[in-house]
Amino acid sequence: MTGLFALGLRRVLLPVGAALSALLIAACQTQPVKPAEPAPQTDTRYEALSEEKKALEKSLAKSEASRKDLEEKISDLQLRVLEKDSKIKALEEQLKSQQKVLDDAFLEVVRSKAKLRSLETKAEAASNMAEAEIAVKALKTESGAGDQDADVRRAEQLLKMSADEFNNENYGGALYLTNQAKAHIKAGQVRLRAGEGVPSHKGETLFSQPIELKLLQRTSLRQDPASNSKVVGRMEKGAPVLGYSMSAGWIFVGGEDGAKGWVPRSAVGAR
Repeated sequence: MTGLFALGLRRVLLPVGAALSALLIAACQTQPVKPAEPAPQTDTRYEALSEEKKALEKSLAKSEASRKDLEEKISDLQLRVLEKDSKIKALEEQLKSQQKVLDDAFLEVVRSKAKLRSLETKAEAASNMAEAEIAVKALKTESGAGDQDADVRRAEQLLKMSADEFNNENYGGALYLTNQAKAHIKAGQVRLRAGEGVPSHKGETLFSQPIELKLLQRTSLRQDPASNSKVVGRMEKGAPVLGYSMSAGWIFVGGEDGAKGWVPRSAVGAR
């Protein structure tokens, strides 16, 4: 009886043991699960440096804009100084032309011309006087300044002196004075012609007096104050020019040969 019980117990325990063994083997072969790694944390020092870099870049851009603005203002001030110098120079020339010592010198020449009266003709003197009177009236109208124009005023003074000498039968002196008057008339005409055709552009500022300048390099004359504008001529380095106006870093100039156009501010300087 005991033997049969033991045999039955063995039959029951053998499958259970096999199942437990299989579970143990499976448990040993299973890989351990790694714990989840914590999320990397942002370095606050890096964030601070990045913000500081952005602030520096913004400050640098602002400084560069301010520097360019200051350079443009300095350039404009330099032109204004040249404009004032040119105006002072013109006023000095007007004062010199009106000095009494020059009138005395003219009269001295007129008196010497009286000795050569026989070589001059009354008709020639009268013809030149009439021609000069017509020209000075035209200049007075064209300038728009009337008697306030320096060349008109001086020409009229010389023509009056010429008429006095003509009435005194000093035709040589009258002709000489008329020629001096015609020289002032021509100077006024050249000055007006130089100012003709100056184009009007937005932001353009006309100088109160043409500025004596020279080209610092071989330069193209452009139709408008822009680097992509049509080229209307070229002038060589060192060429003397007159500046009439400025606009956004460009100067409108005219040469002795009559050529006119816009050149960069950096291309011209004082004579």
